[in-house]
Amino acid sequence: MTATAFCLHALGSSSEEFATLRTRLAGTLDLVGIDLPGFGRSSAATGTTVEEMVEQVERVIGQSGATDWVLIGHSMGGKVASVVASRTIDGSNGLFGLRAVVLLAASPLSQEPMDEERRATMLGWASDGPIGPSDAETFVSANVDAPLPPEPHAMAVHDVQRADPRAWTDWLVRGSREDWSTTFPPNPVPALILAGAADGDLGEDAQRTLNLPHWTTGELGVVPDAAHLLPWEQPDAVAERIRDFWERRIAGGPVVPPATVRVIASPRVSARTRGILAVRALPDDSAATPASLSVDQLDTLRAVARIVVPQPGDTTIDLALRVDAQLSAGLGDGWRPDGLPADVDAYRAGLDAIAPEAARGDEHLAAVLDAVTAGEHTPAVGPFDAEQLRAWAEDAAVDLVKQWAAHPATMAEIDYDGFANGGDGVRKQGFQLLAAGQREAWEPTGAAR
Repeated sequence: MTATAFCLHALGSSSEEFATLRTRLAGTLDLVGIDLPGFGRSSAATGTTVEEMVEQVERVIGQSGATDWVLIGHSMGGKVASVVASRTIDGSNGLFGLRAVVLLAASPLSQEPMDEERRATMLGWASDGPIGPSDAETFVSANVDAPLPPEPHAMAVHDVQRADPRAWTDWLVRGSREDWSTTFPPNPVPALILAGAADGDLGEDAQRTLNLPHWTTGELGVVPDAAHLLPWEQPDAVAERIRDFWERRIAGGPVVPPATVRVIASPRVSARTRGILAVRALPDDSAATPASLSVDQLDTLRAVARIVVPQPGDTTIDLALRVDAQLSAGLGDGWRPDGLPADVDAYRAGLDAIAPEAARGDEHLAAVLDAVTAGEHTPAVGPFDAEQLRAWAEDAAVDLVKQWAAHPATMAEIDYDGFANGGDGVRKQGFQLLAAGQREAWEPTGAAR
């Protein structure tokens, strides 16, 4: 099933700006445009502050039933997308299933850099009613690197003219100046941030200093021959960047089944638990530099993981990378076997000891690990004797299995939904049916195997 990408447009635009990307990304992502309040076909009556726009987007996503989805935000829509993503990843908005964020010349969570003289000019365009054709032409022309072809130019100008003057003014006076940068911690959702090479206030420098630091696994790209209206100016280049990002960073990870997503997004699950599961469900960046281990040690640990926790199919969890992150964060179980050094040092010594065996292939390594488990393998290199290596291998196996079991897709596979035990309400629903073979009405139908 193709993931859904909810697209949030720029100031003076509408969901129509994504029409050109929709056809180009068909088969990779299913693009669904959302008209923000006061733009396109959407009334400004629902409110035009950032929070009110965020709430409208969250309602649309929730009502859509999407369980595997992405956010694409352009300019003004980028700020809204960033807030929605932050509220999703901390569990507070009741949504689940976010896999990635794409920001196109995005307004940052902090105040948007904007020349005050230009702001005043733009406010003047809407001071007496809808923006006129001449001013709309000026706005579009000022935000492109080269003139658009006739049809997209006409559509872009038309969108500016039909913008509600209140929504236009509210963004320039308030929304662009709202500072959300200290409201949320840095976000681990994979993010692609694109800037137009000829953009002004929201070009590469602004994206690098104002947007990129918020995304802990974000990456920045620059689109040549484009200024601010990226979807109109360079749809082929933008679509190709998004497709590459999706296939390289997102598509290989396991997807949480829809029935389990709906339970996690329900009031039966607390916001804190939902946020924890949201982070665990994020795809791994297997090309990332390890935080605690060397690249060779990480590759050896991946070989161990293939034997200890075999994952059939192409969509796998990078358990070794997750253990590396666990070591970096110091999130072990709080104790270590007698005779072993601290966790990071034990992992480095243990992996170095079995690296020569891993180099001979998984079948050979499996036999060696059996001997290690029995305490019958004395490594040829390193400080560990047979008993120390056995103790470390036991700990490593526990860590790998723990990372596998903690993933929401695994919980669905093994038919576990014990996290859905109460939510944040005054009265905790809990479980009523506790006998073997009994299932609550809200529970998913169970594991496929």
